[in-house]
Amino acid sequence: MKTPTLEAQKVQILVHVGDCLYRSSITNIYYGIFKRDGRQVKRSLKTADRELAKRRLEELRRKVERLTSDNAKSLPFAEYRRDEKTGTITTELIGGVAKRWFDAAAVSIKPKTVTMYLNSIKMLSRHFGSTTIGNIGLRQIEQWATLRSSECAARTYNADLEVLRRILDYACKHGLILENPAKEINRRKLSKEKLLVPTQEQFRELLDTMRKNNGKDSADLVEFLGYSGCRLAEVVGDSEHGKPPLLWGDINLKLKTFTVAGKGTGELGKSRTVPLFHPLERLLRTLKAKLPKAPHPSDRVFQIESAMTSIINACRKLEIKPHYTHHAMRHFFCSNCIEAGVDFKVIASWLGHVDGGVLVAKTYGHLRDVHSREMAKRITFDAEAEQPENIVPMPVRA
Repeated sequence: MKTPTLEAQKVQILVHVGDCLYRSSITNIYYGIFKRDGRQVKRSLKTADRELAKRRLEELRRKVERLTSDNAKSLPFAEYRRDEKTGTITTELIGGVAKRWFDAAAVSIKPKTVTMYLNSIKMLSRHFGSTTIGNIGLRQIEQWATLRSSECAARTYNADLEVLRRILDYACKHGLILENPAKEINRRKLSKEKLLVPTQEQFRELLDTMRKNNGKDSADLVEFLGYSGCRLAEVVGDSEHGKPPLLWGDINLKLKTFTVAGKGTGELGKSRTVPLFHPLERLLRTLKAKLPKAPHPSDRVFQIESAMTSIINACRKLEIKPHYTHHAMRHFFCSNCIEAGVDFKVIASWLGHVDGGVLVAKTYGHLRDVHSREMAKRITFDAEAEQPENIVPMPVRA
């Protein structure tokens, strides 16, 4: 049996070296240890320099002194209104730290993000709702993380965790807690979803099948999405999140442009003007010619709000699995743009991205197998053979 080495036998001892200041006997790192309201506060000062440790200790003590202990002991994570007759909790958030943070955050975010935050707070409240903010520690958050990660997708879990972190950051900033224990919890890794992108032939077959199945309006909407790259809500609107529909007044056939109305605030809330690509212009002129009279600028271009039922029926008939969605038509548009050699930054501006093409390159930088095989034919350099004269080299883009 091996005897433990001298190094393994060492036990850390915190040596008292000053007022509330201690030094590790092994690492020489300084610690601050003192009491407040009958509870011990012990924190590593993360330095072996004594003078720096003293300054950090004073900062820690001032931070602890600013803690509003009464609020921390009495203020719950979240409070919801109760029905006066039944006593059951309603969906209206009326108080707690979550309410304070949400009111401050809701000033500068999109309506859809407001809904997402409220949904996350509702799920977090199932675990933390009645717990006072001062009693939420790492152990409670670990228990929540274990439970929540087993009942939802990674993307949903990460969204809830992000809201929890922001609420506890708010509590730290306002002196309700000393530190944010949720920062110790890791996000879950997202599995990369395979994008479903119709080929041009499938796109044509889908439209033909929808029109033969009495889904002409749905086919027109799907065709518009495929030619414009717009999101569904940008075309049909979303009243719940304050998104207006596309109107005939947003389309300028003379200038060959159309405008997508923005929502929210800042860069993400700006409207964008997109060119009327040739197939899109042809479709809009056809739709306009079918109207009994010239449309008013305030008239909606599309009267329906979804084509999903018609898409599913057409996919079943064509034996396409899994079924396409409205958003697949955005992928279709972007993939065709990439295959046509359009710059990522330009595509991003058409799609309404504000990152200069980073997301387009990351998400849509692939090419369909057919296009990839065609491009592979251009790779003909061979030290053992002469270059064919009929191969035109591809232009190099940055």
